[in-house]
Amino acid sequence: MNKLFVTKPLDQILSEAKAEGQHGLKRVLGPLNLIALGIGAVIGAGIFVITGSAAAQFTGPAVALSFVLAGIGCAFAGICYAELAAMIPISGSAYTYGYASMGEFVAWVIGWDLVLEYAFSAATVASGLSGNLVSLLQDMGIHLPPQWIETPGREVYFFQGRWELLTAIEPTIKAAGISADSLPHETAIFNVPAFLAVCVVSLILVIGVRESANFNVIAVFIKVATVIIFIVIAANFLWHNPQLAAENWHPYIPPNKGNFGEFGWSGIARGASSIFFAYIGFDAVSTAAQEARNPQRDMPIGLLGSLAICTVLYLAVGTILTGVIHYSRLNVAAPVALAIDATGVKWGSLLVKGGSIAGLSTVMLTTLMGQSRIFYTMSKDGLLPKWASVIHPRFKTPWISTLTVGLFIAIFAGLLPISVLGDLVSIGTLFAFIIVCFGVWILRKQRPDIHRPFKTPWVPVVPLAGVGISLFLMFSLPFDTWMRLIVWMAIGIVIYFGYSRRHSHVQQKAVASTEPQS
Repeated sequence: MNKLFVTKPLDQILSEAKAEGQHGLKRVLGPLNLIALGIGAVIGAGIFVITGSAAAQFTGPAVALSFVLAGIGCAFAGICYAELAAMIPISGSAYTYGYASMGEFVAWVIGWDLVLEYAFSAATVASGLSGNLVSLLQDMGIHLPPQWIETPGREVYFFQGRWELLTAIEPTIKAAGISADSLPHETAIFNVPAFLAVCVVSLILVIGVRESANFNVIAVFIKVATVIIFIVIAANFLWHNPQLAAENWHPYIPPNKGNFGEFGWSGIARGASSIFFAYIGFDAVSTAAQEARNPQRDMPIGLLGSLAICTVLYLAVGTILTGVIHYSRLNVAAPVALAIDATGVKWGSLLVKGGSIAGLSTVMLTTLMGQSRIFYTMSKDGLLPKWASVIHPRFKTPWISTLTVGLFIAIFAGLLPISVLGDLVSIGTLFAFIIVCFGVWILRKQRPDIHRPFKTPWVPVVPLAGVGISLFLMFSLPFDTWMRLIVWMAIGIVIYFGYSRRHSHVQQKAVASTEPQS
């Protein structure tokens, strides 16, 4: 049993972080790249996709309070991430931190959890990108076949020259006395735009981390500009239509409907747990530690800088979005596109939808990069097959794992709806945050001698606060999300005992050290 919790020596991890040459990752990322990676992951799904669904189903106009609650939890976890990422500058994120502090089995559990977190996050975001792309093309008079723009079984209706989900048009057709059954409608088979989006981003990642990071920086600037344009146009619209804002924001916290999480104060907690996966950028920045030029200085800047910028933008967009469109209409794949259309500013609509597509592509870029780096690190430890850590001789990227992961995620994106994916990502992200917060406290006890370029203040208060908020938000998620997590973890445990434990380099060294010398 003790072998299950054998830790990977921290000195070994630090020596691996210095690996250069043919088998090492290239250190090419500076603080700007890392902040852009964080913003690329954080600003995207939360604003462009999940804000609307959280407001419509859980919070109403009080979605901004959910962002505040989630942001507080992220601040505690982000400070802990900063200490570990600066101290252990190697790919692997919470997986590596767990291996160093709590042992191999915990590391495997969190690594398998990160697979869930990144894979389903990228698939969720691809679905949101598809919704914005289809909306933009329809603005230009281009109609893709309706069977190929949504996930299987979803009904799309043709109304006012556009194919839409019923949730987006139902208030309008009800007010006009039109029956949905009287409209042309089709049943979707596969979400082709989402599938192709993941494939394209995966190919960009194979070409190289420098090229991917440069693409990401450009796309992040476009995305932030898009968010600011939306804020300015929508705020101006509300300024000239104060009666609309007063109507849509009242009541600010809709009364609870009798069940936990259905509006009221419990709805704010439920909304915070739902949108939490949008803060996955912390994980993504830390997975790039081995490719940072000066990780001891740059990792804390990347982690905490991206959090500060993103939280401010989240609050502004969440508030304005629910002012322009009544929250009951926002449970769609592209709520920001719906809101900008309502302002009637045609040029702004085109810019915001185009920028949303660029923004969501950066989220996929960052999460897919994080996923392949987790596979790379676990493979280097022997817990996954060797092909997952094969580095391309020219591009110096883990190309096989990138393409393999990308293909599976693309299939998920084409088949599974956002509602199934989002909560799974949230519970996985929260679980990772708990491991990181505990890791800081444990390593302070076990290895107080290690140089820490950045130190978490008020230990153990800050780590325990991060754990407490994360647990609270996890228990705000529905029971079926917990069951899916348990099934996923059960599959991972089978793989660990069937393959990983027998091939683990740390386990093999532990066995060799206990064998008698001849």
